[in-house]
Amino acid sequence: MDAIDLARWQFGIITVYHFLFVPITIGMSALVAGLHTAWYRTGKQKYRRMTQFWGKLFLINFAIGVVTGIVQEFQFGMNWSSYSKFVGDIFGAPLAIEGLLAFFLESTFLGLWIFGWDRLPKKVHLASIWLVAIGTQLSAYFILAANSWMQWPRGYTYNSATGRAELHDFGAVLTNKVVLATYPHTIAASFLTAGAFMLGIALWHLLRRPGENGSLFRPAVKLGAITTLVAAAALMITGDIQAKIMTDTQPMKMAAAEALYDTSAPAPFSILTIGSLDGSKEVWSLKVPHGLSFLATSTWNGKVEGINNLQTAYEQRFGPGSYKPNVPLTYWTFRFMILAGVLTAAIALLALWQLRRQRKSSKWLIRAALAVPLLPLLGNSLGWIFTEMGRQPWIVFGLMQTRDGVSPSVGAGSVLTSLIVLTLLYGVLAVVEVFLLLRFAREVPAETTEPSDPEAAEPAFLY
Repeated sequence: MDAIDLARWQFGIITVYHFLFVPITIGMSALVAGLHTAWYRTGKQKYRRMTQFWGKLFLINFAIGVVTGIVQEFQFGMNWSSYSKFVGDIFGAPLAIEGLLAFFLESTFLGLWIFGWDRLPKKVHLASIWLVAIGTQLSAYFILAANSWMQWPRGYTYNSATGRAELHDFGAVLTNKVVLATYPHTIAASFLTAGAFMLGIALWHLLRRPGENGSLFRPAVKLGAITTLVAAAALMITGDIQAKIMTDTQPMKMAAAEALYDTSAPAPFSILTIGSLDGSKEVWSLKVPHGLSFLATSTWNGKVEGINNLQTAYEQRFGPGSYKPNVPLTYWTFRFMILAGVLTAAIALLALWQLRRQRKSSKWLIRAALAVPLLPLLGNSLGWIFTEMGRQPWIVFGLMQTRDGVSPSVGAGSVLTSLIVLTLLYGVLAVVEVFLLLRFAREVPAETTEPSDPEAAEPAFLY
């Protein structure tokens, strides 16, 4: 492999690895804040114990996510200097705001929340975790705004003298229709991930010792399952909107997601297709009639452009070359992403139903408790692979191809060395993450004595 392929592999590995932690952080920050609010309002000891238990798991995930996220931005200057030069004026604004506003908001008030137990006034302590949750939302929006500009560049002018895209309308970057569709979809996926994370751990505790752990983890099972189901419904709605935006902005990606080579009206949606590897020759398929037309255009008989037609149009617009992404990868990541979400929601629904009927635990429920936290993580990874690979060969759609964004002075040997080192380092971090999560997830928080009145004996500030 040459330097371009190695740089793409490195960026892909680090991005997917980092994004394993991001959805849990976004979703769990709000769930922990909700539990803290329940403790503040009721004064019940179980809610304090639950807040501290889930807060500890949230902190472990947050710390590893920060460490892995730092390397993300270094890659722009290391392996993608040509790309960084081209988009630096655009990316600088949202990423700077994310770092100076959102991240500092998260880290500052997270520190206050961690060390503020029994030191800060309860209202201030509660406000701290809510500000952390708000910070994660802001952070996600600014980063997605930068990524959405790569999908559908707006608010810029091209300076031919410098060879750079220059920002002229920051509002257009923040209100890009791609980010307006992507942000709610990503947040819904984050709550699906956090809900499944809570559901799996709480279910394991409840099945292990139902009598001893029932009062503490039964509410967590319900909260996790309900969060998962609501998030799954939100994912369906936002995913439908995002598909229509994608058809408008990147029709080749939608065509590749269906392996639709010829323009069709109406266009079916294939659940499963058996044929040639690239999907150009079909042997057998299971299809939903008119399904793709509705997904892409909101009409049952809408026309969807095919790969071959779009290739011809892109050659006329951008010049000779192949503008087709990796069709098999795009096709299957799209379907397995959806499957992971459906299975997660199904497990949450069945767990909630069995819990409500107070049935005895079964083998499938025990296995589901172990599997359900992993399914959304798989779905998130597949979703990002689909999003980025489906845009190829563009690194910035319509403006810069991926091959033109790599650092010209960095050789394959240097990239390979950093790829091996970072992959091994991230492997070590993965072991640390799993070890810490398993260790603290197994522990049942001890009871503490506290006044029934949540405002009673309120401690002063620690000077």
